[in-house]
Amino acid sequence: MAAFDDSLSVVSKSTSDKEHHDPEKDNLAHLLDKYKDRLTTLPKQKGWMGENLYLYQGFWYRSYGPFSVQMTMALQDSYQPHPANIYLVTPPKSGTTWVKALMFATLNRARYNQNTLLPHPLLISNPHNCVPFIEREFTKKTPNYVQENPNPHTARLFSTHIPYTSLPRSILDSSCRLVYLCRNPKDVMVSWYYFSNKLTKKHLTPMTIKEMFEVFTKGTLPYGPYWDHVKEYYKASCQHPTRILFLTYEVLKKDTFNQVKRIAEFLGCPFSKEEEGKGGVEEIMRICSLESLKEANKDGEYNEGVSNAVFFREGKVGGWGDDLTNEMSKILDDITNEKFQDLNISF
Repeated sequence: MAAFDDSLSVVSKSTSDKEHHDPEKDNLAHLLDKYKDRLTTLPKQKGWMGENLYLYQGFWYRSYGPFSVQMTMALQDSYQPHPANIYLVTPPKSGTTWVKALMFATLNRARYNQNTLLPHPLLISNPHNCVPFIEREFTKKTPNYVQENPNPHTARLFSTHIPYTSLPRSILDSSCRLVYLCRNPKDVMVSWYYFSNKLTKKHLTPMTIKEMFEVFTKGTLPYGPYWDHVKEYYKASCQHPTRILFLTYEVLKKDTFNQVKRIAEFLGCPFSKEEEGKGGVEEIMRICSLESLKEANKDGEYNEGVSNAVFFREGKVGGWGDDLTNEMSKILDDITNEKFQDLNISF
């Protein structure tokens, strides 16, 4: 919690401390404490950023913060979604921020196109604020996902990194729809590398590309192993194609126009011929372009100590070639070919 400004020292010491508490931090602390005994029963191993990560239901998690294993347990125990909710699910560093923007702009296009008095949120705010993680929402006093919907058929967008086998049963057994996005693991690994070093505390030594390669191939980073995460959702999408839309970052970048139309149809708000004729799809692509999102997020913080700008780098396909050795590339290709054998996944 941030320290109080010195100017507040004149306030009477009789003022109740609870007036200065951050309810979300208090709720998170309570949740972490509630599941601390279960945490001690899990296998642990040093992994990403030198942290102890904990293995739960086949995947590695942190032990603190909203993206911890305790949060996954808590969501499994008591999360209750609205049946019209739509969830974007990704392995971290797979293009999450960009697709959040595309989905939000597509679903809400009528609201902001028809009311010019309302500034488009994506021009002034981080996509993570527009499409919140359920891991963060869960600690709020009044989460968005439990608020009454004025229209039971109106969808709300949320996101998560949780693997398919660990999703709350309340989501799996509901009519909620899921959009899943994955990306070439070589680009994912390099994105992890740059993201991690931007978050490194000043007293810690930044990770080398070799160190990131080692933890990535072992799967010992949050929500890893990457390949198992993708396989679970791919197989689920084949079993439930009307409820789970499986996307790859590469196809989305190559054919953004048609993929945005595909997303719109899945979200239940397809583009009309009139909208297409007036450039509605292109307008969403413009608002959600990397250049536009970078400009809107060049200042400010998404979270305490985490700048908005940290979520935006190059976003290109094949950028891994600038950082990986030929040997690293071959090893990752071999793992991918083995893990995705007989699956129709291509990067």
